[in-house]
Amino acid sequence: MTSQTADTGALSDVAQLAQQLIRINTSNPGHAERPAAQLVADHLADLGVPVQWFEPDPGRCSVVARVKGDDSRLPALLLHAHLDVVPAIESDWQRDPFGGESHDGYLWGRGAVDMKGAVAIILDTVRGLIRRGQRPRRDLVLAFFADEEAGGELGAGHVTRTNPQLFADCREAIGEVGGFSHTLDKHHRAYFVATGEKGVLWARVVAEGRAGHGSMINPNNPVMLLAAALTRIGRNANSSYILKPTTTAMFDKLRQTLDTPEACETELLARMGPLHRMMSASLTNTVNATQLAAGYKTNVVPAIATGTIDARFLPGEQEIFRKELEALAGDRVRFERIYEGAALEATLETELIAAIATSLRREDTTAVAIPYMSTAFTDAKWLAPLGIQCYGFTPMQLPDDLDFTALFHGVDERVPVSALEFGVRVFDTLLATY
Repeated sequence: MTSQTADTGALSDVAQLAQQLIRINTSNPGHAERPAAQLVADHLADLGVPVQWFEPDPGRCSVVARVKGDDSRLPALLLHAHLDVVPAIESDWQRDPFGGESHDGYLWGRGAVDMKGAVAIILDTVRGLIRRGQRPRRDLVLAFFADEEAGGELGAGHVTRTNPQLFADCREAIGEVGGFSHTLDKHHRAYFVATGEKGVLWARVVAEGRAGHGSMINPNNPVMLLAAALTRIGRNANSSYILKPTTTAMFDKLRQTLDTPEACETELLARMGPLHRMMSASLTNTVNATQLAAGYKTNVVPAIATGTIDARFLPGEQEIFRKELEALAGDRVRFERIYEGAALEATLETELIAAIATSLRREDTTAVAIPYMSTAFTDAKWLAPLGIQCYGFTPMQLPDDLDFTALFHGVDERVPVSALEFGVRVFDTLLATY
């Protein structure tokens, strides 16, 4: 990490709030969310909005609040975000990952993108409405969860299991991951709204064999058995494109917007710039080996070797893909499930999606709201079983040369301050009118 001069100009309210949140280290595992939850609760208390606290384990806190709207006959809208972040290795970064530095128009730090910037956008939007004496059109349920980065058992999982009544009148929810922009041409800028998300299977792959001297022939070497299994999985498991309603709608909207009715999926993906990698992954089941562990000495064959895989599957593909992975791994290894979360797909044509599009166009006349399938898993998997339609939308107008998706869990995570401010303006319109 190098030390560089930071911006000295005053930050906007939303940027200051995001900065305060980034400076609270809520790395999961290792650090508790309570200090960040307290900041959120204090902020809402200053606005006269009480919160409910949930703390299943010491320090692992979530908070939920309700803001009354003008029309109690309408279903409430749930806005949710998570307070934890993935860890950061400081030496890999140009700037302190928990410093919240402002430099060249960007706010730097772990959580700037995922997703303390979004927390700040929600809170600052609510602050603006309340301080000018305006209510949202409908009740808002605000939920800020712990533990999302580890699956959410101690966060959204705990809250929805123990207090589902808090969300009983919510029909729709807005969370991550979506709202980011990409310029398609000089007349059209796409803002991608997640109307679906892939499911996840984290598993441990275990090979057991015969321990022995490294100088001997050993057909039961578990390291070699594991390596062979992971190689077969990696070479064969990533399937061809499987279009679901969300991705079909994405391509149809792109063809309509660009007036290219005959364009194939490959041609349209080529228009995505840095988003190409993520959008391609949204069209297929994927798997990556992520960890390996075996042995204790160079000249000793161990008795056991383990690896972990991160598999992501499309809606409707969960059982098929799991069986495919197990078949590719073969009978010399076994699978141990670490975590499994369902894939989701929400209704595509709704008044909320139309309101999102209208709110975007008020700030950007070139805006086009386009559905897409998120490759990430989110707390939506805990909310959808309650009958809530879940969407990913944090509006941010971004520079087209910024590889935004690489910043999720990445080194040098940062967000343009102007994108946070844009998000507040769009949310302000959306919450006042929808």
